[in-house]
Amino acid sequence: MAHFKKATSVHDWLNQRLALDTVTRVLATEYWIPKNINFLWAMGMILAVTFGLLIVSGIFLLMYYKPDVNLAFDSVNYLIMTEVGYGWLWRHIHGVAASVVFLLIYIHMFTAIYYGSYKKGREMIWITGMILFVAFSAEAFSGYMLPWGQMSYWAGMVITNLFSLGSLELNGIVEWVRGDYIPGDAFLTRFFMLHVLLLPLVIIGVIVLHFATLRIPHVNNQDGEEIDFDAEAAKYLAGDTKNSKVMRFQSDFLSKDVLVLGFFMIFFFYLVFYHFNFAMDPVNFDPANGLSTPAHIYPEWYFLWSYEILRPFGKDAGLIAFGFAQVIFMLLPFLDRSDNVAPANRRGLFGLWFWSLLIVCIALTILGKLPPEGIYNTLGAIFAWSFIGLWVALPVITMMEKKSGGNK
Repeated sequence: MAHFKKATSVHDWLNQRLALDTVTRVLATEYWIPKNINFLWAMGMILAVTFGLLIVSGIFLLMYYKPDVNLAFDSVNYLIMTEVGYGWLWRHIHGVAASVVFLLIYIHMFTAIYYGSYKKGREMIWITGMILFVAFSAEAFSGYMLPWGQMSYWAGMVITNLFSLGSLELNGIVEWVRGDYIPGDAFLTRFFMLHVLLLPLVIIGVIVLHFATLRIPHVNNQDGEEIDFDAEAAKYLAGDTKNSKVMRFQSDFLSKDVLVLGFFMIFFFYLVFYHFNFAMDPVNFDPANGLSTPAHIYPEWYFLWSYEILRPFGKDAGLIAFGFAQVIFMLLPFLDRSDNVAPANRRGLFGLWFWSLLIVCIALTILGKLPPEGIYNTLGAIFAWSFIGLWVALPVITMMEKKSGGNK
């Protein structure tokens, strides 16, 4: 049986029962971060704060939103925007945060790829991060349905049609997902439940797991240097903070995070007050109408790159290419066959591969918003094949890579 002594304070009473000091030491004051990092390492903290903004603003919107096909559109565009005090502000915050969170995710992803932060025992950090990306994507898609505008309806129609699996024509699965032959009340209420309850719980759980995976292998650094964290931490605790290669998470690293977060919040609220429309499609300000198909159907900007990979191919080939795009990033730690943990600019052909992938993804995003006709269709096919080709070439490129000075 555990031994308890008379507590001398509230903190002491809680500490005996919850091990507060041990938790603080393990997760904060003796969780060591390399000094050799830059502002890009703050993206994780900023993502967590942005997710918090989404939850808080979502709670306020939830008070007035009506998950009914006859009421949903007006509850968002009339009730919340004009009748509820500061309802417009909470909607702007929610809409902007929903878009900005993906900008942060992509920066976080490509930073990890550039610095090789998915390698040398850090595979689970990458895999849980990609699971988070999938969860956020599902959360964003379910939320996009809720305003019940024209693009919400037709994007839901197109995306759920993918569950028919092309020529297999498993239309029963599509009807099961929708709850009807076409998107309707059952469809809306199902996605409402996913958006406000199930998926946020999944995201919170995976965030906890993602942070837990960081605890053992520790955070990577700009040079990919292998740091003896125990030895460097001992230097720090002995008072030699200048020569130690690490710093405490709290309050050393956290203070740097807060500084970057301050600049981000200025940018974020600038968008909220002055450019919120970038996160809201004009077509979605028309009520959903199953009898009037928009001239050009497309998802939100953060899905455009994978949507464009789907479009240039035939029914089955497009579905396979789309599935390839969804899965391939998850496999990155196993496709990169090099032992080098170093920035991409010090890894020869891999550096060229990285910048090519980034350019291809940006090009696919731009083309995904354009109608699939003429030169746009041709360019879409070229960049879609380029995306697939880059991933097929990755194992070959990295197997030929020479040992670099990345690991010191």
